[in-house]
Amino acid sequence: MIRVGVLTASDKGSRGERADTSGPAIRELMAGIQGEVQYYVVVPDDRETIADELRKMADELQLDLALTTGGTGLSPRDNTPEATLAVVEKLVPGLAEVMRSEGLKKTPHAMLSRAMAGVRGKTLIVNLPGSERAVRENLSVILPALPHAVEVLRGEAHDCAELRKD
Repeated sequence: MIRVGVLTASDKGSRGERADTSGPAIRELMAGIQGEVQYYVVVPDDRETIADELRKMADELQLDLALTTGGTGLSPRDNTPEATLAVVEKLVPGLAEVMRSEGLKKTPHAMLSRAMAGVRGKTLIVNLPGSERAVRENLSVILPALPHAVEVLRGEAHDCAELRKD
C-alpha cells in the first residue's frame, strides 16, 4: 500500500466557497495503484501554510506520496511551487516535464504550468494543477512510475533495470 497525502491549495475552497473536486479525483486515481489517502487538507494559497503542511506530511506523518492540487499557475496567489521548493531536498524534474509535455498535446496553456516534483526524506511530493480535469490528465501520465518511485524511496527496489520495456 502507498500512503498518500493530498493538499488542495485554494483560497475559496479553504473558506468553503468552492467544493474541491480535484482532491476526490486524486483519491479515486490512487486506488488504481493501491494508494490510500491517509491525510487530506484544503488550505489557502499561502506559501508558508502549504510548506508547513508538506513538512507535516513528510516529517510527522511519514507518508510515501504527497500530492498537491492548485496553485501552479501564474496568478499572484499561486504559491505551491515555491512552497514545494522550500521543503524538498531533491528535485525530480522528469515528473513535471512529462506532465507538461503530455499536456501540450491538449492545450498550449500546459507550458504555463510551474508544477514541481521533489523528495523530502522518504516522501515524494508532486504538484498537480487545480482543475479536476487537469488533475486526472496529469496524474494519469505519471501514475505508472509512482509505485516504483515509492519502492526506491523506501529502499525496497532491487533492480531498476528489470523494469525496462526495451
